[in-house]
Order: sequence, then C-alpha cells, then structure tokens
Amino acid sequence: MKRYFDEIDVKVKHECGVFGIYDNGDNLDCARLTYYALFALQHRGQESSGIAVNDDGTIIYHKDLGLVHEIFSDELLDKMKGQMAVGHVRYATKGENTKENAQPLVIKYIKGSLTMAYNGNIVNVAPIRKELEKTGAIFQGTSDTETMAYMIARERLNTHSVEDAVRNMMKKIEGAYSICMMSPTKMIAARDPHGMHPLCIGTIGKNSYVIASETVALDAIGAKFLRDVEPGEVILISKDGMKSFPPEKRCEGGLCIFEHVYTARPDSIIDGESVYEARKRAGKFLAQRYPVEADVVIAAPDSGICAALGYAEESGIPYDVGLMKNRYIARTFIQPTQDMRQDAVRIKLNALKTVVDGKKVILVDDSIVRGTTSNRVVKILRDAGATEVHMRIASPPYTHPCYFGTDVSSTESLIAVGRTVEEIREHIGVDTLGYLSLEDLLNIAPDSKVGFCVGCFTGKYPVEVDPNGLKDIQEKGKAYIKKV
Repeated sequence: MKRYFDEIDVKVKHECGVFGIYDNGDNLDCARLTYYALFALQHRGQESSGIAVNDDGTIIYHKDLGLVHEIFSDELLDKMKGQMAVGHVRYATKGENTKENAQPLVIKYIKGSLTMAYNGNIVNVAPIRKELEKTGAIFQGTSDTETMAYMIARERLNTHSVEDAVRNMMKKIEGAYSICMMSPTKMIAARDPHGMHPLCIGTIGKNSYVIASETVALDAIGAKFLRDVEPGEVILISKDGMKSFPPEKRCEGGLCIFEHVYTARPDSIIDGESVYEARKRAGKFLAQRYPVEADVVIAAPDSGICAALGYAEESGIPYDVGLMKNRYIARTFIQPTQDMRQDAVRIKLNALKTVVDGKKVILVDDSIVRGTTSNRVVKILRDAGATEVHMRIASPPYTHPCYFGTDVSSTESLIAVGRTVEEIREHIGVDTLGYLSLEDLLNIAPDSKVGFCVGCFTGKYPVEVDPNGLKDIQEKGKAYIKKV
C-alpha cells in the first residue's frame, strides 16, 4: 500500500541500515540485541525489516514489510537463538518494495549458506545480473543484494575462503555499499572503496563484536564503539577474533554528505565527526552568510532543529519551537478528500501561534528537494500570525540525481533545477531565502576522516557517470561508468 504521508514527507530517503552481531562466548541474546539495534536504525528505512540468526550453521530468519515493532514479537524472538545475527531495515530506492526484496537475504549453495544485509546502490549491476542469468542464475527479487550474493557464491567456488570471495566480488562492482553478512562460521563486513555509506565496528561483552550503519545502534545495546570500517576495507570476525583486510586500492573519500545534512541521527558519530555538531555548524554558517533582523528562530521538525540551534546561537536571536509535529500518524493513513489533500500538511504540522504571532520568523530546514511542502508550511506560519518568514536551508540547492542509495534518481521533480534562488523564494512564498554555500557545506565536518560525495549539488560523483547513460540508469538500472 502506498504510504499517503510520503506525499508530505518528501525528504531524501536512504536505502537502508544494517547491523550484525557475533557472540564469541559471551552468551548474548543476538536476536533481541539486533531487534533493539534496528529500532535505533529505523530512521534509515521504514518499508521492511528482517533478522537472521545463525545457530551452528542453521539459519533462522524472519522478514516482512513494515516497521521493526510490527514485524517482531517476544515469542518470535525467543525462537531465534544463535551465535550470530544480521539485521536490516529498508527503504526501497531501487527494486520494488516487496517481501522478496526484504533483507537479510539468505541463500544456500554448495559451500553452505550466505546471509547478507546491504546498504547502497551498485551502478553496474544490470550487466552483471544479465551475465549471471545467461549462465543459469535465477533471481527471486529485483534488489542488488541478490546479484551480489550470487557473485560471492560463485567466487567462493574458486577461493579458499568467503572473505576472499567478497574481496574478489568487490573488484567487479562499482557504486556505494556497506555490507554485513554471515557464512556458517564467520561474519564479514565491507565498505565500498570511496566510503559512500557509513559502517562502524563495536565491541560487546568480553570478546564479541557488532557491526552497524551508525553508532546509535551500538549505544542502544550497550556496545562500545571501536572504530569505523575504512573505505575499501573488509572485516572478518570469527572465533579467533577480528581480522582486517586493508583496501587493495586507495580512492578519494566520498561519504554521502547527506548523512551529516539529514540522513543520520544527530547522536551518531560518523568517520570521527559528530552529526549534531556538523548540523549546528551549518546553522552558524547560515547566520554568518545570511543575517536578517528577526524575532525568533524556529526549525522545520525534526530535520532542521540542529541547524536552527546553530543559527540562533551565532545570530543571538532566540530559538523557540514554532512548528509542532504530529508524532502519532501511522505509516498508512485514511486518504482524505481531495479538498483536504490540498492542505494535508496541516494534519502533520501545526504552528504554535503564541510563538510566531506578530513575529518576524526565521525558518531553518536541512534542504529543499522537491519543494512539495515548503510553501504550505510558510502558509501555516503566516496564518498563525507571522509577519515575515525568512527561510534558511542548511545545504546548497539540490540540482542533480543520486545513483548511490537515495530515492532521487532523476531531476524531473527537483525544485532547484531550472529555477534561480529568487524564483524558488517566490514559489514557496518567503520574504528571503538563503542556501548554505558548497564551500561552507564542505566545512561542516572538518574532523571527518574521509572526504564527501556532493554529487547531488554539483553533478560530480566519486564514480563518474556518463551523461549519455542517464536514461538507461534511471529506467533500467544500467550505468556507464569509469573509475576516477
């Protein structure tokens, strides 16, 4: 079923979050700890979820469409006992939102089993999948994960270990990925050579390890952060402990900057940089570049709060809660009448009249992607008595598609394409509009250990995409690429 509120929640959606845990003699409840960790990663994907547990080589798994708490119960988790577990939450940016595409993916082959959870987008997956099909491969779903699992299984037939098979597979794929997977006796994690998506390692108990997309998953289960997986690195966890296989090639770093702008939870630390501090820094830069006389700074909930705090701190203008979000709207909602659809954002957001009435308001948000709701939010503020509305955006204009794990694969619906900032200002109905500059954006996380992919703002990607192949990428999942 289409989620009605997707239409008024038009932020950039990332594909998913991954988690893995290896119990090395600490008698951990791997399934339940994975459940708690997925709760902490729920913001990365709300369409499907799954957990797989390895019990001495036997895989017990459950996955379905829905939120984590909708899919799992105490009774179900009690039946999922084992020494390892892998979990996944998914937002379908590529491949249909079906149960077949839910993860983790579990396959059986001549060497045993593979269980795989993955976050990202492989841009050359179409020709690889076609070649596999020519040699007899049968696919149940349409996600990249299945293709990668088949590649690993085939590589394993000619290698001495599953970790070598993973490393060989990584030489043949291009794109963005963070992987957590299980063989019958090992857990393997891997991150693409550019580090486009985050992945970290933690410890729990005396000898056990966890893998997660964000550090908040470690915090949720009482694990201790060890370090980030380096771009291009493969991590092996077994009864002998943890072993690292360094990247075979060094690539310029390319963490998706939207992790710091919007995607990650503010309480996460990614590649050595606090997401919260990065967003506050963006707000401070906005206050320096776009000062304006106003009475109050407010945020578009919840994604603009950190930047709004930074703006208020730098400008000296007080911060207050000017918009209240209805947190009790279900994932699906009875579709209102056509008349109500025109102003449906009021169902989700409401202005606090006592905060904005008679005030000059600065509204801070993380981004404007499609612009679907901005003018309606501005109207809500004006109807509540705001005399002026000045909008500040904690990222540059979003002008190019992303092929590496978000749901913006074309420019057709991007408000900044073909419009000047002044035209966007008129369209959304604010008194002034200021975007964070690209220069300032690249300085919001100065302590990050890797560089950033800012392709959605510049059209330049760590993996270069040939413009002549854009239509095929969008329609067929193909990509014409060259290494850079």
